[in-house]
Formats: sequence, C-alpha cells, structure tokens
Amino acid sequence: MASNMSTVTLGSELDGQVPSGDIESLWDQHQFDMKLVNPANKRKFEIIMIGTGLAGASAAATLGELGYHVTVFTFHDSPRRAHSISAQGGINAAKNYQNDGDSVFRLFYDTVKGGDYRSREANVYRLAQASLSIIDQAVAQGVPFAREYGGLLDNRSFGGAQVSRTFYARGQTGQQLLLGAYQAMARQVDAGTVTLHNRVEMLDLVVVDGRAVGVVVRDLLTGEITSHSAHAVVLATGGYSNAFYLSTNAMKCNATAIWRAYRKGAYLANPCFTQIHPTAIPASEDFQSKLTLMSESLRNDGRIWVPEEPHDDRSPRDIDDSERDYFLERRYPAFGNLVPRDVASRNAKERVDSGHGVGRKHNGVYLDFADAIDRLGTDAITEKYGNLFEMYERITGENPYAVPMRIYPAPHYTMGGLWVDYHLMSNLPGLFVIGEANFSDHGANRLGASALMQGLADGYFVLPYTIGNYLSPLLGQAPVDTGHDAFKQAEKTVRERIDQLLSIGGTRTVDWFHRELGKILWDYCGMGRNREGLEKALSEIPALRAEFEADVRVLGDDASLNESLEKAGRVEDFFELAELMCIDALDRDESCGAHFREEHQTAEGEALRNDEDYSYVAAWEHNDAGGPPTLHKEPLEFEYVALSQRSYK
Repeated sequence: MASNMSTVTLGSELDGQVPSGDIESLWDQHQFDMKLVNPANKRKFEIIMIGTGLAGASAAATLGELGYHVTVFTFHDSPRRAHSISAQGGINAAKNYQNDGDSVFRLFYDTVKGGDYRSREANVYRLAQASLSIIDQAVAQGVPFAREYGGLLDNRSFGGAQVSRTFYARGQTGQQLLLGAYQAMARQVDAGTVTLHNRVEMLDLVVVDGRAVGVVVRDLLTGEITSHSAHAVVLATGGYSNAFYLSTNAMKCNATAIWRAYRKGAYLANPCFTQIHPTAIPASEDFQSKLTLMSESLRNDGRIWVPEEPHDDRSPRDIDDSERDYFLERRYPAFGNLVPRDVASRNAKERVDSGHGVGRKHNGVYLDFADAIDRLGTDAITEKYGNLFEMYERITGENPYAVPMRIYPAPHYTMGGLWVDYHLMSNLPGLFVIGEANFSDHGANRLGASALMQGLADGYFVLPYTIGNYLSPLLGQAPVDTGHDAFKQAEKTVRERIDQLLSIGGTRTVDWFHRELGKILWDYCGMGRNREGLEKALSEIPALRAEFEADVRVLGDDASLNESLEKAGRVEDFFELAELMCIDALDRDESCGAHFREEHQTAEGEALRNDEDYSYVAAWEHNDAGGPPTLHKEPLEFEYVALSQRSYK
C-alpha cells in the first residue's frame, strides 16, 4: 500500500441493492420477493461461519435450525469467550414499555442522527424494526432482563436518545445475551446441523471466478493448516479498534479475517470511522496492555464534572459544588450527560487538554454518583450497577460509592468494516458479513446499546432470509473442491507468510511494534485528526512497518500453540489497516460523528459536515500491484430523516 496519496483513484459507483418502496414496508415486502430454499433442500447447502460472538452464534443457531449445514470456526477455547460479553450496559429496542414516546421510527431517527447522517437509511430502519423481535427472542431463551415492579421488562436511557429504550441485565447484558445465542447454537451442534471448531483461526479467503467459496484456517494448538469449502462464507469477527493497541477490546480481538478478505477483493468501507468511548478507566501505566470499559449505562445516574479551576489537585470531596464544572450539563442542557459518545468524548478531551484533568496523571474526568445515592439510596445504585462498581474498585483501589470514578475516552467500537449491500453480502458474491465486521448500520458514530441490537438483528432476523436468496440459484451445485488450485495457492500463501515471520529473528517483540503503531494512530487518527497529522502518520506507519518486517522477533515454531506467532500475523495486518484508516481520514475532508477533522468545526466546536461533497460511503478496493487503493463511492440519500446540523442542546 502506498504511504501517501496526493490523488485518489476513483472506481465505480456502488449500488447498495436497496429495493424500491416505502421504508415502513420495505423489508416486509422484500422478504416476500426474495427467493426461497425449501426445507428439504436447505440441508444440501454448506455454509461457513467465522466467529461466534452475538452475530455469529445467533446466525449459526438460526441457520442450523432452518436445516442448513453450518461449519463454525472460532479462535476461542469456547464461543462463550467472544468479546460480545463485554457489551455490559444494554440493548436498544423500540418497545415503548415506558410509554414515553418511543417508536420504531424514533429509534430509526435517533440512529441516523446519532451516526451524523452517514448510514444507509433502509438498513437502519430494518434494524429498528428487528429490535422488537430481538427482545422477544431473548426473553424466550431465558435472558434475565431487569424487570419493573409490575413485571414488565425495565428500561434505562443511553446516549443520543430522550426516551428509555435500553433493556439490560444489570451490567452483564452482553454476557447474558451471548449465553442465549450460545445455547441455541449448542442445541444445533447436538442436532448435527452445526459443526463447531474451537481454537482455529481463519487466515485466508478463497475466491474462485470472483465468488467466495471457502477459507484457509490454522489450528492454533497443532499448527495444522487446512482448507474448507462451502456455498457461502459468513464473517462475524467483530471490529478492529485493537489497531490502537490500547482499547476497550479484548487483547485477542483483531482484523485478520476482514483484512484477508479485503486483500482478496472485498471492499473495506469507512475505515476511519472509529468510535471513542467516553467511559473507560484512564491509562495508569505506560506498558499496560488494554483499557477497561465502564458501561455507558453509568451515565444515567452519574454526573460528569471537572474542577472549575485548572490544575486543582484537591480531593474531589473537598471541591464544593459551586467550584465544579458539570460541562456536559452546561453545554447540552437537553441531553446532559447522555449526549452521544463522540460528543461526550470530545468534550472530555477538551477539558483535560485545557488543564482540568483529574487523577495522578491528570488524564481523566470525574463520574460522580453522590447525587444519585442521596436521591435513590445505596441499595438502588448497587442493584443497577453493583458489579461495575466492584470491577472499578478492584482495578483502581478506589470505592466509587465514596469517591467519584475517574474516566477518560478510549478506542472502542468501529463503525467501518467490509462493505455490504442490503442483503449483508459484500461485493464478492458468496461473502456475507454481519455484526461489527460490516459497516452497514451506524454511520460515523454508534449510539450506545446498539451493538448488541445489530449483531442479533443480523444473525437472527436478516441473514437467514438474505442468504437463502443467494443460495437458491445454486441448488444442485456442489461446493468447489478443496483440491482446486485456488485453495492450494491460498494455503501456500499462508504457509509462506508464517515462515517469513518466523525467519526474521529480530530484536524487538511483536508487542513493542504494536504499541508504537498504536501511539501513531492515537496521536494522529484518534479523537482529533488534521491534515498535517494524518500526512505525518502516513509517513511514519510505513517506516515502522519496514522496521517490523526487518527486526521483529517471533519466538517458538508453527507446530504448536504459539501466541507470539498469532500476534505477529495480526499486527502485520494492523499495519496495513492503519495506513488505510489514515488514507480514508485524510480523503474525507470534513467532520462527521467520530471522524473529527479539526479544520472543520462549528464555532461551538461541533463536527461540521460537508454533505455536498461527502454524503457517501467510502469503499476502498485493494491494489494487488502495491499502489494506492481505489475509492468506490455509494451515494447516501436521506428521504425520511432530513439532513441537518446535529444539536443536542
């Protein structure tokens, strides 16, 4: 990949394959219009599923229940270890149990607005519709959602909305939902429709005649490399925020599956749209390996503030209320502490940068529960957030019932991902991408509690329809044989890459290079971006990558469990992805959502879009010859949510 781009090579205009019709009935009508595979024929089709988080497990369970034969791969020792368990705070759905004005359209509207008008309307509306069924599905599976006194499911508020639509199970919502999806998948494993392979990692996508036909995987325990073919391949492998090194993601989260698909021709859309979560525990040491997320649900009852005077090192309980700056409540009175994540994050950064940071390293702001405890009582707060408070105290040694939490923004979710059409299929026929691995639903900023919603909507209620539409014309065709030259070449490429990494024998660890890459990304493509910084990153990343290729030291061999080798392959992919993230951020010369180009902001410091020039999805195509990637644009049209400057005041 080229280290800089003075010009952008433009490709074709992309078609999202959105059917025509009224948005309220579009998905219902399209379900009828799509081709079907009858029950007796479903067992004749092979589907490969990569990933077993909420999206992958729910999709595998549903497809298996329908009768397809599904082969599932996860690099975890158990699907229950998928990072979906860390989505603690809740899941959105427009049930309107609170009778406070919610509706499918309002959830749709809030999501499009929250994403700063950079998402496809039809996909977002379908997501809002599916949210109703997700809750019913989860309850039927036994997910222990919180309930009100009268027995109805309880709701709480999350950022970017003025209604209570977030269903939750204390601070363990993602874990409980994943257990529901996992048990449904396990049932299909027992029934024989799903074959599960643990501790196996996908290392390449196999494409024949422009169609995805299989994958090459490596057994992480034995090092064995094998090929697997199918009629369709589904990627459900999550996001890529670990490119920043320090993020809220589990340390094993990576971009390898989608990146190897990108190198085989799948377009990668909006890679610069990376979300910074406002509620993480600030970094305490230079060499820590990850950051810990404190759920956004805490912003329901916690008040965010900093000392009004800069460099005030007094204990927070010694600072009188009149000496505090509740900056989100001051700047955004209508939404207060529940503004969207990108807005809350930028405001926290501004307060810290201006000298108002708190804590030993002055790198945080306070999240204070004193008022809520006085109003509701300690027991009520414990019932809502007890496990989160316990986790915070174990990590920091501070009791959040007695002193405010310290929080600061951290890399979290990625709105970018492989480009997919309305059917969740990439530009490569046969390659479907679901959950956080695709770009489709969140635009330039994801609202809190919408990740679980999208993963389960894609897996339970969208993909099972759309994949049948693709498979139906293939009835009677066998999957491509793994003896095909394309499989042999893919295996050869994987082996050569592994051998190359093991042969370098340098002096620096993989983690050292990853940490240095993360610093470049955070400094120049993090919460704030500008042309000078992005151009600097695009000169520093290739130089660091060249050093990696010459001086990384990978211990061990390829015939046994070797985490150093696993990391090396993933970090090598992060180098290439980081470059594309910066290319995309430099090319998108506007501010929108979490993509904040400092050259483009309103007088009040808010993101300033350029709808005339940038109202499109940026989908990048890999250049096999080593030159700069080609930009394909999918125009975005807004028929139901009028384009306007976002305001949460």
